[in-house]
Amino acid sequence: MNRILDHGKNYSQFKNLPPLAGVGEFPDAITKGLSIDNCVTRLKRYHYALKRLHGIFNDHITSEPIYELKMVFSLHSYYCAEHVAALRTRVGEMREPPLGLDKVPDDNLRLLFDEIIAQRNVASRIRGIYQVALPAIIRGMERHLDETNPLADHPSVRVCRFALLELRDMHDYGQKAIACLPEDEPDGTVEWIELLKNAMLLAGDLDGTQEVPEDIAVAPLLSADGYQYEPDVKRDGRFYDPFNMGVNAEIFLHNEEFDAASKVLMMYYKRLREIDVPEMMAGIIAQTPDQPWEYYRQMTRQLWDEARHAMMGEVGFVSLGLDWSEIPINFTWSRALNLQLTPIERHAVLYFIEQGLMPKSGKRHEWEVAVASQNPLAAIFQDYDWADEVLHAQIGRNWFVSQFDSAKKATDYGDECWTRALLDWGAWREEGLTEHRNWWPELYRAACEKAGIEPRADILAYEETYEGKRADLKVTVPAE
Repeated sequence: MNRILDHGKNYSQFKNLPPLAGVGEFPDAITKGLSIDNCVTRLKRYHYALKRLHGIFNDHITSEPIYELKMVFSLHSYYCAEHVAALRTRVGEMREPPLGLDKVPDDNLRLLFDEIIAQRNVASRIRGIYQVALPAIIRGMERHLDETNPLADHPSVRVCRFALLELRDMHDYGQKAIACLPEDEPDGTVEWIELLKNAMLLAGDLDGTQEVPEDIAVAPLLSADGYQYEPDVKRDGRFYDPFNMGVNAEIFLHNEEFDAASKVLMMYYKRLREIDVPEMMAGIIAQTPDQPWEYYRQMTRQLWDEARHAMMGEVGFVSLGLDWSEIPINFTWSRALNLQLTPIERHAVLYFIEQGLMPKSGKRHEWEVAVASQNPLAAIFQDYDWADEVLHAQIGRNWFVSQFDSAKKATDYGDECWTRALLDWGAWREEGLTEHRNWWPELYRAACEKAGIEPRADILAYEETYEGKRADLKVTVPAE
């Protein structure tokens, strides 16, 4: 072996150019190597872990109250979906049909992820994800890079290297989040984390390469009764009047008498209100089993885009020096759809809305308003928002319209499902859930004060509500 290494070390390239197209050095290419079977076994375990993490992040978006965690769960579920897709592709290239990717590679890994998804306490769940599961995936991929042949297995090396870029970002975020939430951990967290670590040990670490101890055992704890997705939307205390539908943003944006700058303020509200789309889409993804992975990848991309849009609204308010938590950001749309409609009916509504944003009166109009406002940030945000929505309409055609005889039937079904989802404006007021307070004058006045301008009386007096109207301006019930 030493002689072989010497040959590798002493071999010189033409004019000392970097060897092997830059993917490695001769000594590593000569001495390292995992067999195809060994490589595929490890890749399948990474695949299983990331697929389970995707489900854990996705399935807790709706019921997680904290806005910032909803957003990061949306992002991290998207990262996982993308890397699952890359791993599936790589396994399919390695003499593997049938792929066998739906098989659980180790019952101890199943227990570990079953426990994490069943953990209701967010601080404990975050520790389980970011202190146990994610570091193990990173360790496994790092070992893969260290042990595999950098030339022969270069496609797998690429998949792992790209995944590690984002997995390390995820891990860094998780460590910061853990430091922020220690007081929320319930009794028994230490023992529960020990259960997770022991399950990982019994699996031979996530990649299955480590020696398995003989003196420990594990059994289901939180996962003994299984896990059920929770469709009811939860929000933290900053969302103080979540049933409020007292300000109709769409009618305002289409009023030709109002100026572009005030419409930008309303668009920032609309963007932040899109927090309800991930809350609704998470349920479609969680409750629609047995689809090709490309379905979950594309749907999760759309979910993450909608979370990005909500944060665009947040950034917009911050840029104007305004506190978004002083205005009601309602959850009535996501809550009604989640509790009243089936997953396919919710997807129908989503598709119908996306199609409605394609005409000139939709996303193009919002972008034109932003440009006219001479607010560069608003113009950038609406430019990308418009592009995202075009992609989302395509995703709807890929995975929803294909179930119907025609696009028209799919659209009509979405319209009908949305009408069927009861948004009971009057009942919420009668039950004391909201007064549908008109918060617009306060927000507009505060924005004008920050900008050093006088508020316009007609804009200040705006008071159109959503009573009897959907967000696409369709009248659904007679107004009183």
